[in-house]
Amino acid sequence: MTPHHPSPTVVHHPERQRFEVQLADHLAFLSYQHAGGRVVLDHTYVPNPLRGRGLANALALAALEEARRQGWKIVPECSFVSAFLERHPEFTDLLDRPGAAGSPLT
Repeated sequence: MTPHHPSPTVVHHPERQRFEVQLADHLAFLSYQHAGGRVVLDHTYVPNPLRGRGLANALALAALEEARRQGWKIVPECSFVSAFLERHPEFTDLLDRPGAAGSPLT
């Protein structure tokens, strides 16, 4: 975040299967679904008035940190999350890879 835009507070809502940031009347979120022993990160949305503030990065980071805490294996169907993982290889161990030991796809 920049000095003009302090770090957002990301809230995890497991009952909605979303990570959210609420700023004024706007809601940014990253949604997910539990599917067969893995977690599919399926969509990141940041409304136009909030873009350029690093909210999508904050949402992805919160989701991946929660995945690590919970022991989730993830499937990044969201293109933003896929790109985030390319920039942050420290989270690639969370990926559910076909053929990996313990993978539900083996």
